[in-house]
Amino acid sequence: MKPAHSLEVLPFIRTEQAGTDFPAPQKLPSDLPAVHRLDYDWLPPLVRGYVQDVSERMNCPPDYVAVSVLAGLATVIGRKIGVRPQENTDWTETANLWALVIGRPGVMKSPSMSAALKPLKALIARANAEHQQNAAQHKADALVRDMRAKAAQAQAQKTLLKDPNAALDVSAFMAEDMEAPTPKRYMVQDTTPEALLEVLRTNDNGVMVYRDELVGLLKGMEREDRAEQRALFLTGWNGNDSFTSDRITRGLNLHVEAVTISMLGATQPGKIASYVNQAIKGGDGDDGLLQRFSLAVWPDLQDYKEVDRQPDREKAREINHLFSYLDELQSQEVDAEQDTDHEGNPDGLPYLRFDAEAIEIFRDWRHDLERRLRSDELHPAFESHLSKYRKMVPALALILHLATKGRGKIGRRPLLMALSLAGYFESHANRLYASVNMPEVTAAKAILSKVKAGNLPEQFTARDIYRKQWSGLGNKSDIETGLDMLTDYGWLIDSEELTGGRPKTTYALNPRAA
Repeated sequence: MKPAHSLEVLPFIRTEQAGTDFPAPQKLPSDLPAVHRLDYDWLPPLVRGYVQDVSERMNCPPDYVAVSVLAGLATVIGRKIGVRPQENTDWTETANLWALVIGRPGVMKSPSMSAALKPLKALIARANAEHQQNAAQHKADALVRDMRAKAAQAQAQKTLLKDPNAALDVSAFMAEDMEAPTPKRYMVQDTTPEALLEVLRTNDNGVMVYRDELVGLLKGMEREDRAEQRALFLTGWNGNDSFTSDRITRGLNLHVEAVTISMLGATQPGKIASYVNQAIKGGDGDDGLLQRFSLAVWPDLQDYKEVDRQPDREKAREINHLFSYLDELQSQEVDAEQDTDHEGNPDGLPYLRFDAEAIEIFRDWRHDLERRLRSDELHPAFESHLSKYRKMVPALALILHLATKGRGKIGRRPLLMALSLAGYFESHANRLYASVNMPEVTAAKAILSKVKAGNLPEQFTARDIYRKQWSGLGNKSDIETGLDMLTDYGWLIDSEELTGGRPKTTYALNPRAA
């Protein structure tokens, strides 16, 4: 079954080579399908101004900045408050989301992500400073405890010298072991599964995994010895499930009751196209890991505009204040509900639900989504991707609600903003999964350009092209698929030449394409 959203290969009936009535070549498909442009109105007021200021000054697509900020907000909210999308059930989603920015080298992916994460990095700096103070205080307290214990021991020795049978309070000279303070963590970059679990064990709100080149991490997890790491990430996307490592570290059974991982990273078109190819064709990557990147963006580049101005410090102050507000947020401040157990103790996450108007809008959207997922019209990989919107849409609605400092039930506006973003992200997902055909189209156009320029003989073979090692045409597989596409679309005429061994296929430009 061919992928939905894949490039259609037009049928081409070859004529007799001896004839002159060659069919007209068909237009080659576009490299990639179109995507929606980001509308700033889909972002909270305290976010949109910062995103616009950064993207304009950097001359980078605003998409890169926007999804990075959203991933940062998702990280800070974490497991503080969940969302229950239905009116009565206990179906609960957490705010954590996975984001991926895609673009050629030099299009400001890394600088835009770095700028977007400045508010999160400010929280990290503050947490590190607090940890240094706490660690210093812990060290001082430990010294005092040791001195008191030694003084008590010395006093006990004096007492026993006077009366060997004297009763002693041994607790007075036993230094009490106190666990060292652990830093509050928001982000990790390059870490082992065990180290990540250790961070999550002491940071139950979850963390962001940030990688400048993300596909390297994803491909690394395909190795057999990285199976536990892959399982950890798959679990961490959900935000509600526990995870236990069988590898014991420092005597600890590494168990986390609710693994919560947000992700943010970047990659290049060629690298992600190769990885998508595995996910679509059932390779090792075909387990839904890629499909969890609901906030994946692959925008078109805009024309360059010279911008030389100071950063908008008021916009920066506003977004830093927003991150601090969400970092310190308590569930009762936004009237979140919480279940109780049979003894009346809090049970599970505090949560918000949709109000009456929003729940009807969500039901209509969900009904349409489930119809599409059951239609058999989508490629399984794309179908799996859209199925993850069951989490993304409620999570985005929660984030947008809290980012506008909303209280109580989530209303119509944040949900409609989330649904607008869902349509926007779907168009980018369409481009992402269509990229499996990108090497074929790119190679076809490159070969045709060389043929028309006279850089190949009138009759040529795939080997003739490969020997040239032209840019973009150094891979035998890409050359062969490119030649197949040019033949199918009628730009080239192929013929087989018997050589006494394996037949040799030669190609020539269709006279009507000259």
